[in-house]
Amino acid sequence: MDPVTTESTTTETDIRLPEPATTDGGPRFLRVAEGIDVSPFIEELEASREMWLVDTSRQTKVRCQRDTQNIFIRVAKKPLPPGARNANDVHESVTGRHARKFPRSLAFCQRIADLQGGELGRTTLVSLLPQGWVRPHIDAGEYYRVRDRFHLVLQSPGGSPLTARGESVVMREGELWAFDNKVRHDARNPTDEPRYHLIFDVLPPPGRGYYVLPPSR
Repeated sequence: MDPVTTESTTTETDIRLPEPATTDGGPRFLRVAEGIDVSPFIEELEASREMWLVDTSRQTKVRCQRDTQNIFIRVAKKPLPPGARNANDVHESVTGRHARKFPRSLAFCQRIADLQGGELGRTTLVSLLPQGWVRPHIDAGEYYRVRDRFHLVLQSPGGSPLTARGESVVMREGELWAFDNKVRHDARNPTDEPRYHLIFDVLPPPGRGYYVLPPSR
């Protein structure tokens, strides 16, 4: 059953999250909704373009992300707790200091978390630069293990190709996707324009996750 409205524009209240699959081994990608009006989120970006260069830690420290620019809306709580090797093992997230510039983007992510009956985690606006490539990697760690990863495509005139363990899709503007970021995956921008995605994680209640794994400890 199609989980989205048949109207040409899908509002946040129209979105109906599909039920999780009952068997393992399904597709690595799930299109949750399409036709979402992303203009409010683009307007926030246009009003704060300087924010792309405020924090360059991700593209300078994480080699697979070196072709990206990032605006962090919700982040891992610091200082890291004792025993945490890095932020990938930290479950608690907090609203970042730049979130006030992106209230509609944050509200959308919270809406999806509420629909899933879950808890919103980290939230990031990501620009994949022209002809850029997010190199193959796995989002490892206890934080990612128990959460679903969502992408809302904000700007991608040529579509956003993503591959996860040999399965490929092209995400389009106005589409919301969940996908399995616990397997090896990569993303490309084959165009001469930047590609903007709103990327966020949700900790779902038991039995409501799409791609979650049981805690390893």
